[in-house]
Amino acid sequence: MSAAEETGGEDTPWSEVTPEAARRLLVAAVEAFAERGYHATTTRDIAGRAGMSPAALYIHYKTKEELLHRISRIGHDRALRLLEAAASGDGTAADRLADAVRSFVRWHAERHTTARVVQYELEALGDEHRAEIVGLRRKTDAVVRGIISEGVLAGEFEVPDVPGTTLAVLSLCIDVARWFNAQGSRTPDEVGALYADLVLRMVGAQR
Repeated sequence: MSAAEETGGEDTPWSEVTPEAARRLLVAAVEAFAERGYHATTTRDIAGRAGMSPAALYIHYKTKEELLHRISRIGHDRALRLLEAAASGDGTAADRLADAVRSFVRWHAERHTTARVVQYELEALGDEHRAEIVGLRRKTDAVVRGIISEGVLAGEFEVPDVPGTTLAVLSLCIDVARWFNAQGSRTPDEVGALYADLVLRMVGAQR
């Protein structure tokens, strides 16, 4: 599945990228970064994939790093919104943790090309942009840690190390982007359901 196919539909995380030429360049950059890595990708590679001249890229993005930052910011915002929606939902802490994991895993599976760039190219960002994205990642951590903490306080979970468990849960979910294959035996929904069950077992949720 290409980045363009991943971003189809009304919930596309690239819908705010305008004009269309800027969106095409961003989608091309996602595909190139995921396939070759940020440092091995040139602006010529990106422009070529978008069917444009290298000069056209600089009309919309000052640098290759600015493109990566735009991709990373939109991706992290989208993933954070999914987690926040689950955390603020109805039900027990176990219900909300399962919903959060299902949503987070499904996003990393459905958008696995995008997610690989978003999650694994952080170090290629400049200092200012990296600090901004690290801030979003801390918010993501805080949402999941908050649900787990609430479950511990309510007696639903048995978790002696909440920060460490939060890190393990997020790492498990994020790694889906690395291995997920759209032609594989499991759908994003099936992987989400499996991981939600695994995480509830991890935190000792009462059945």
